[in-house]
Amino acid sequence: MVLLGATGFTGALTAEYLLENNPGGAKIALAGRNLEKLGALKDRLGADVPLLKADVTDASSLRDLAESTKAVATTVGPYINYGEPLVAACSAAGTDYLDLTGEPEFVDLMYVRHHATAVKNGARLVHCCGFDSIPHDLGAQFTVEQLPEHVPIKVEGFVRAGGRFSGGTAHSAITAFSRFRQWRQVAGERKRMEERPSGRKVSGVKGAPHREADLGWVLPMPTIDPQIVLRSGRALARYGPEFSYGHFMVPGGLPAAAAVTAGVGLVGVASQIPPARNFLLGRIDPGDGPTEAQRAKGWFKVRFHGEAGGEKVVTEVAGGDPGYGETAKMLAESALCIASDELPQTAGQVTTAQAMGEALRGRLDARGITFGVLSS
Repeated sequence: MVLLGATGFTGALTAEYLLENNPGGAKIALAGRNLEKLGALKDRLGADVPLLKADVTDASSLRDLAESTKAVATTVGPYINYGEPLVAACSAAGTDYLDLTGEPEFVDLMYVRHHATAVKNGARLVHCCGFDSIPHDLGAQFTVEQLPEHVPIKVEGFVRAGGRFSGGTAHSAITAFSRFRQWRQVAGERKRMEERPSGRKVSGVKGAPHREADLGWVLPMPTIDPQIVLRSGRALARYGPEFSYGHFMVPGGLPAAAAVTAGVGLVGVASQIPPARNFLLGRIDPGDGPTEAQRAKGWFKVRFHGEAGGEKVVTEVAGGDPGYGETAKMLAESALCIASDELPQTAGQVTTAQAMGEALRGRLDARGITFGVLSS
């Protein structure tokens, strides 16, 4: 498999993880537009791996890349600006594709434009292979599997985390905020194209701020994560004849909840105004990120409450630094899993639960991202 964008902040962390944690001996190459920087990374890591020149602005280089490998993982974002040429190349070549996007517009647009081609050629397009949205997607699937089959299932996820953003993540988030109208248009187009499950109902829970007995104040969390969980629910019959999912964040008290709400609203408004958006983007370098010491203090816990057939279960997915250490691990293990493991036969745009499910959960659990039952 090939990692594209290996010299970026998250890309370098992913490359380091891949080269240190490859017990099966998968053949790995690093790719990017600057071979000199790739060579410096290779020397720093002390790795003997091929280096490939590939540029997201050069379609022919991406075509050659996709045709030379079984799977490509990319960290080059914002994906709405730089991601589509590689998706197109992988779809055409029948090569599996993985990324770290959390951008709803990009995911829906890639479905509209490339899902059918990927299905035809046997390529799996797996978006959101980092903190967006693996803990939530695989955690909801793990929760469903603890509950009775063939009955309606309700799951709610509650996210707690501590960590720092990188410049690349901030740029992607601000860009996504600024394109809300475009996303709504693309989402409508996808909805008209996409087949819905026959004889089953899958729906999102439109939650409101409230108190949870064991967690305190929680807020609806309007990220891409619930969309991914619901797509897994539509694709997999194990989620029952009726499946509903609600997604919340746990800010840590009422003052923090108010501050988070105000801050997100302010960034959302500012991103719609070009001078304000440019000001925000100009204050953050896409290549910046937290130090190793800062990442060592990061953590996340996603708790799930599940109900079905009169039974209840509480589960939790937990790990370290959500944005970078664990995100690099998640992308790397996803790439190794899809390139090396025996998996269900899928093609087209698929979720991590749909494409890899239990196999990827096992890999992550063995590497310190734990999936556990707290009570049942």
